[in-house]
Amino acid sequence: MDLNDHIKILNELLLEKQPLKFSPSWIYKNNPSAYRYFWKNIKTETGNIDWDKITSNLDRPFQNKWVRYRYKQSKPYEKQSEIDLILTKYKDKLYMFICILKKEDRIFQDRMLVSLVRLGQKGNILAQQEVIKWVSYIVDDWIDKYPQIHKWKGYRDEVDDKIRSCIRCYRYTGSFLGYLFRTLEYSARGKPPICSLDDKMFDGDKTRIDFVVCENQYTFDTINQ
Repeated sequence: MDLNDHIKILNELLLEKQPLKFSPSWIYKNNPSAYRYFWKNIKTETGNIDWDKITSNLDRPFQNKWVRYRYKQSKPYEKQSEIDLILTKYKDKLYMFICILKKEDRIFQDRMLVSLVRLGQKGNILAQQEVIKWVSYIVDDWIDKYPQIHKWKGYRDEVDDKIRSCIRCYRYTGSFLGYLFRTLEYSARGKPPICSLDDKMFDGDKTRIDFVVCENQYTFDTINQ
């Protein structure tokens, strides 16, 4: 039996029992053969069961019922070797953060980010920095493309803080980028955009500073009349 076979059985078991929530311990208790298969064959780069890969293959309603174990609060640490395992695995796919060439790139993109996020949640500071580095390319593109995200233009430090917050809070087994996008979208509501005096106005012949100069000149001429 392969992964697809075990996922099919697990879907059927969840449909039959209809648990409000389920977790690794629930799977171990109700489907020990699947748990053993996952333990032997579905691993992260650091040797743990890759629950993100498993649960993302479940039927959508069951994904929302997944309860991931929480990492115990641990001291921050720096371990580059953990990150190198992930980067080596995806070394031929790193272009995907600049340009998506095919549909599969988005899948690999999310898998790499989630792997780094999980390390960051364990306390690896270097993993958190790595997520920020790669995600920044994508966020800059969002700011240029999407009006609901554009208000973050000029707030680089705050954007990085939002990414760190998403790393800490991410629990869902779906797309980390989707989670980050919604977080930036919702938190941008009511946020005043930063305006530049070099912004083009109306038909593009004038910039914002032209109108500021004209207004000041009008005030000066009025005072001296």
